[in-house]
Amino acid sequence: MTFNKKLISNIFYIVLLALIIYPKTRVYFLRMLSFSPSVEKVSERAKLSTYDWQLQGINVPDMDFNQAKGKVVIVNFWATWCTPCVAEMPSLESLYKDYGDKIIFVLVTTDAPQKVIPFMKEKGFTMPIYNQLSSNPPQFETSTIPKTFLVDKKGEIVIEASRADWDTGKTRKLIDNLINE
Repeated sequence: MTFNKKLISNIFYIVLLALIIYPKTRVYFLRMLSFSPSVEKVSERAKLSTYDWQLQGINVPDMDFNQAKGKVVIVNFWATWCTPCVAEMPSLESLYKDYGDKIIFVLVTTDAPQKVIPFMKEKGFTMPIYNQLSSNPPQFETSTIPKTFLVDKKGEIVIEASRADWDTGKTRKLIDNLINE
């Protein structure tokens, strides 16, 4: 069998496609394709119209989102079955380990606790996970997941992003600045 350029090219694409389709390597490739999230221009930032949002804790106590008023907050909508969600969670976990006592993390899922708890344990994630008990603020409306919002102390959405690498120097510097405002 002779290997010509077309055959080698076809083999390469088949292997690449197989790696992307296989769930464990798909997460790896999605992580490689993630970029630091973009900051919204100050003039274009949406401001939360309400903090009235009740959340049921899955691995933490229940939360009244009013507790987040005047604080820096990361809100993430995700699901255990969502490959892009799972791909960005290690970067969120890294931020949580470093900033969990300085800002509020709210990771929201529609998955049942009996599915979320084993998932979190298997992956070694410790972030606070919630189910919604009431409607979220309208500025958090989304039809896709993952969707993550970084909110400043004034209630302005500084970042709104999907499929991002949250553990970057740029993001950490921004969070440090928001904490110190």
